[in-house]
Amino acid sequence: MSTPNSIKFLFYTFFITLAITSCKNKSGDGEYVAYFGGEIVNPNNPYVLFCKDNEVIDTLKLDKKNRFFIKFDSLAPGMYSFRHEPEYQYVYFDKNDSLMVRVNSRDFDESVVFCGRGDEKNNFLMELYLKNEKDKNNMFDLFDYNLEKFTKNIDSTYLVAESFYKKNKELIKWSDEFDVYAKASLNMHQYSKKELYPIVHKIRTGNDVIEKLPKDFYNYRKSIDFSNSELSSFAPYMMYIGHMLNNMGTINYHNHFTEADLALKTNINKMSIADTLIKNEKVKNTILNTIAFSYLLEDQNVVYNQEFLVNYHKFSTDKSQKNEITKIGNAIQSLKVGNFLPQINLIDNTGNTVSSESFDKKNTIIFFWTSSAISHFEAAHKKVIAFKNKFPNYNFIAVNINDSEEKWKKTLVSYKFNGIRELHCSDFEDLKEKWAINKIYRTIILDEQGKIKNAFANIFDSQFEESLK
Repeated sequence: MSTPNSIKFLFYTFFITLAITSCKNKSGDGEYVAYFGGEIVNPNNPYVLFCKDNEVIDTLKLDKKNRFFIKFDSLAPGMYSFRHEPEYQYVYFDKNDSLMVRVNSRDFDESVVFCGRGDEKNNFLMELYLKNEKDKNNMFDLFDYNLEKFTKNIDSTYLVAESFYKKNKELIKWSDEFDVYAKASLNMHQYSKKELYPIVHKIRTGNDVIEKLPKDFYNYRKSIDFSNSELSSFAPYMMYIGHMLNNMGTINYHNHFTEADLALKTNINKMSIADTLIKNEKVKNTILNTIAFSYLLEDQNVVYNQEFLVNYHKFSTDKSQKNEITKIGNAIQSLKVGNFLPQINLIDNTGNTVSSESFDKKNTIIFFWTSSAISHFEAAHKKVIAFKNKFPNYNFIAVNINDSEEKWKKTLVSYKFNGIRELHCSDFEDLKEKWAINKIYRTIILDEQGKIKNAFANIFDSQFEESLK
């Protein structure tokens, strides 16, 4: 990780004009000039995307030294994000801020350091994010605790985080507008733990504590603005609402439901609660889309998918996103057992285009990987090598996603996974739309005629091997 001093040196040498402008701040009160630049160490691709509310505002090309820079003649104050696929982080701009960021893609979040006008509040937000992430990694044993011990533990951790927040707020003296995000980062992490507790506690211990929770356990919900459009694309806030809906939408006393019945009823229930609770259409539609994406890509019962979509369209007013959800629904319909895979083009290691229609008409396993999840890449390939020895009548195809062709080839050079056909996807949007791929844990199984046997398998599932026999 780079030190703040080294970042400052880079900032003042590489962006001297920016620094002078930032320090003198000659802009008039009516101007909103802002600067954003930085360096990506070990880049995955030659671009940085600058975004607002998940929409790309500008594509910033890296130069020969892996640096980027842009001047905005008018940039409205607020929360933005910068993406270097597949990673992203937030950056907040007040009026006339001039920011430099340095990131190492191999250790993305831990390496983010800001410098320049507006750096203190952004570095605070990153530090709090990392504290929360560390707490997440260590907290799952907490859900085994009884209610008293659990509450004592999370309240103690919250007091430490709250003290960190108050100290920085007093020191930096940030704006009320930024404080909306700072408070959300602080509070939503704490609230998420409380929403998760009864669900995870029951899963891990078998004990149902829902009826034992004190009446004031969820009192904090009364203080939350569930229609805050400023937070509609801010992950801590949206993740909390997701956890809350999972909690509130849980259907108890469901022994007479099948697993598929329960999944459908639970997700429709979550959408109904969101429709009632959230008045702002932007926030509501974002939540509904999240529920829909999750359900449609996990549950593959065609009849239930159609019923779910009918309810989704009843609640959602977002026409553009409806089209995206409908595309996923249509893709899933086309991936039914017995169908041929929709045609997509891939690239082999010689640079030639390979159509999926040219795959051998025989038993085939298709799995996916990316260099940004190298442990999954290694584990999946080792699993497939073991399956290949047991099932020599199968073809095994690995499809790389979210990497440049150069990065894909470079990664493979370091490994020797013989007997696996390695292909690269250069058009992920086409793959996502036609094969409904949004995560690397998907595995597709084709039968001896090249028809779909299971388009939504998981190579790490304990029952996966049985499906190959």
